[in-house]
Amino acid sequence: MHEPVDYARASGSEIRALCRRGEFDRPTAGVAFGYVQANLAVVREGVARDFEQFCRANPRPCPLIESLAPGSFETIVTAHGADLRTDLPRYRVYRDGRAGERPKDIVPLWQQAEADGLGRFTAFLIGCSFTFESALLAAGLPVRHIEAGCNVPMYRTDIDCARAGVFEGPLVVSMRPMARSQAEQAAHITSTLPHAHGAPVHIGDPAAIGIHDLSRPDYGEAVEIRPDEVPVFWACGVTPAEAIIRARLDLAVTHDPGHMFITDLRE
Repeated sequence: MHEPVDYARASGSEIRALCRRGEFDRPTAGVAFGYVQANLAVVREGVARDFEQFCRANPRPCPLIESLAPGSFETIVTAHGADLRTDLPRYRVYRDGRAGERPKDIVPLWQQAEADGLGRFTAFLIGCSFTFESALLAAGLPVRHIEAGCNVPMYRTDIDCARAGVFEGPLVVSMRPMARSQAEQAAHITSTLPHAHGAPVHIGDPAAIGIHDLSRPDYGEAVEIRPDEVPVFWACGVTPAEAIIRARLDLAVTHDPGHMFITDLRE
């Protein structure tokens, strides 16, 4: 009988192995503390250059940490022996601009892209704010979705990203509530981690960035905001998913929001 896994203390390779065996199926907040987590985006090679330019033009929501050659699914920079088709907890599939199935591996889709003559898949890994949460917790700052054991709330804003080729769309943000003095400390800590979205993009009134109901996130789950707290918003790696939807690509894949690829890189 296997011993229970302490997910917080697990390594990136241990979590990836669990994902590959189908034994890990949950958001990765609070998992593998100290390891860099990454969003995944997979597009056809014909639009891969546009997608990379979109990331370069929007570095806050899309800090690019690795791009793979067309057809390649084995990472080189971020992890050893990883397979991007199997090593995430869940994926989100997009067909003609519509979000669809949430599979636990994308091997059949990858094979489809290789065989259908419409262009091989090209994969990109983009930094994630889950990376900095261990630093916030170490500083005694609250991370409400980890306390609640749920996914982080994520919202579309009315802030437009810079367009690149076929890709455009709104900035998506993740939100963590805390006291204003704590928010200032969190901003200082996260400003040193640009590969994890850096400092917050907004603190305070959500309506100022086009968010009108914090109890109804566009992705993830709502969390409690206490009377002495303000919402703190960071740029989010779900932003590329919105751009993929608006590009109406015939086939594309991302991580399922909150279900990240955990690298071997240390924070």
